[in-house]
Formats: sequence, C-alpha cells, structure tokens
Amino acid sequence: MSIQTQAVLAALCWLSGLSIALAVPAATEPQTPPPPTAVPDLPVSPSTVPQAPIPGTTSPQTLPVLQKPPAQGAGTQETPSEVVVDAPEPKYVAPTLRDRIGRIWAPVLINGKGPFRLVLDTGASHSAIIQSVVESLGLTGQAVTPIMVRGVTGSAIVNAIHVDSMEVGDLLIDPATLPIVADVFGGADGVLGREGLPDKRIFADFRHDKLIIARSHLERPPAGYTPIHLKLTRAGLLEAEVRVGSVRTEAIIDTGGQQTVGNVALRDALMKREPPNARPEDIVGVTLDLQRGDTIAAPPISIGTLRIQHVSVTFADTFLFEHLQLTRKPTLLLGMDVLGSFDAIIIDYRMRELEILTRNGPEF
Repeated sequence: MSIQTQAVLAALCWLSGLSIALAVPAATEPQTPPPPTAVPDLPVSPSTVPQAPIPGTTSPQTLPVLQKPPAQGAGTQETPSEVVVDAPEPKYVAPTLRDRIGRIWAPVLINGKGPFRLVLDTGASHSAIIQSVVESLGLTGQAVTPIMVRGVTGSAIVNAIHVDSMEVGDLLIDPATLPIVADVFGGADGVLGREGLPDKRIFADFRHDKLIIARSHLERPPAGYTPIHLKLTRAGLLEAEVRVGSVRTEAIIDTGGQQTVGNVALRDALMKREPPNARPEDIVGVTLDLQRGDTIAAPPISIGTLRIQHVSVTFADTFLFEHLQLTRKPTLLLGMDVLGSFDAIIIDYRMRELEILTRNGPEF
C-alpha cells in the first residue's frame, strides 16, 4: 500500500521521543483519512547505541525568512525576543476542518540557516529532521552518530548529526544531536520536540494563523479563555484529567499527533463489546512496522468546563502505552483532531496550564 495515500499519524515515544505513524483503513482505500493517532514506542534492550526520541507529523509549505526583533533602546532592560508568525493562509497554525486535521508548524533556524518548518510536538522528547535538511545545512559530509530511535510500532538505529544551534523565538537549543528520520511528515522538515520548552508559553491562534513562542511570565489566561490544569509526568509529558462519557481518563496533550488515540483499558471501560461499526486501521510507524487499531465514535469528552462531541478515537495498546506502563488505566493521547478544533490554545509549561478559546461556548 502506498504511503502517499495514507493519513499521517503521530505517536509518543517516551524518552526516545515522539514517533509518527500512518493509519489507513485496513485493506481498503480511505474515504476521508481519519485524524492521526498517537502510538507508543517499542522498548528495546540495546547495547552501546545511544537512545534518542523520535517525532510527530506534518504538512508542507514554504517558509519566509524570519525577521529579528527590533533592537532594544539604550538604557532599557533587554526583554527576551519572541517569534510571531502571521500569514494570510494557513502555513503555521492550521485549524481542524471537516476534511483536514489541524497542524502547528514552527519556523526553526538551525545553525543560523532556514528557517525549516518543523512540527511543534509536545509529545516528542527530542527533535528530529529529514535528510533534505542535512543537505540544506551542508552537513552531508559530517560524521554521523548511530542512535536508537523508538517509534510507534518498533525501533530502529538511525544516523544522527550534531548541530551548533536551533532557534525559534525565545527557544534556543545549543548544541543539539538530531536523528535523521524517514520523510513521512507530509512536507514538513521534521519535528520540534519539547527539549527547549520547559519555561515557555506557546500561543497558537487557529483563526488567524499565528504562532508565538515566548518565555512564560506566569501570566493569567486572557479574557474568554478556559484554563485547564496540567500535570507534568515523569516522562516529561503534559497530562490533563478529562472524562470520556462517564469514564475518568488521563489525557496526554499531543500536538504532534493528528488522531486522538485511546488505550484498550479506556475502550473496555466504555463498552462491553466492540461496536459493529468499528473501523480497523493499519498503523505504520517510522520503522514501517504495522500495528492494528480500531477507530470508534467516542462519547463526548469533557475537559474542564468544555464538552467536545463527535470525536473518533483509535483504540490500541500501542508500544507507547506499554512502554509508559499506561495499559491498565484509561488513557488518551489527545491529538490535533481535537486541539485544532478550538479557536486558539495556549500551552504554558511553566504554569502547567492549557488555556482554550472557543467561540462556540462550552459545548461543541
């Protein structure tokens, strides 16, 4: 089956980073590609090979050259710069529509070159790039380091390069080791993981295609935004408490995943038997290993005071859930099919808060 015809899914990969997966109805041609699903990574017991994480999913387009912020006036205290991306058409923050899953792309300078368009992925512990970026950086002759990447459905040893810096807004990572992964991002140049985000505030405006990454100053939510308390797990993931129907569920905020994914424990808590209209999916990870899941219409998801209806969830005990030991309690990977349906979101790592703006009221 052709990868080009498959819908790209993103999956979390604990300490190894986030992986991408492709899901299509098993043995059939997809009518409308279901939103991506988050999947786990395969624990391996390797040897001397360093272990690094892998990333999420994306969509293409050309990036404009970043403008540096105006210089601070003499005698004034320097404030951290921030990058503001504002474009007439969705290039950086695309909303979830009836026929398209939303995305967040960050324009990232690597070694001062670019910017390169990387999927902003709160589920990836590590950034990664594709081979064309290596060529654009002029690093094809650089000695590479073998790295074990744990992906959605398996693991693989890939090459990695060393770069001096990665920069977008207030986010500066230097130096960095970047795994070179398969070009399965739908046109993006790789994934921007969460290694530089612990003190950041991310503002994504889906109505106006605007992305701002800046230092968090512990601001209160703007007027009209609903704040959702988050916990930071030991694996570095942001987690909210939600309810799926009447089932209390832990939801991992995964901006790199297209489809919302649930574990089998959640499915069993929701229904005694699988409904006849469950849609089988073949999930293909970055290592091209296959895993089967079932996509089912879920009950309304309640998060804070908001109630989200008509969400399809792909259920599978992926390697990710197994690796994170999340197969026993109901757990969701909340993907961009849901997050991109809001008007705007703010993810404040320092505040441990997700702030949501929706013009449709508390139920939609």
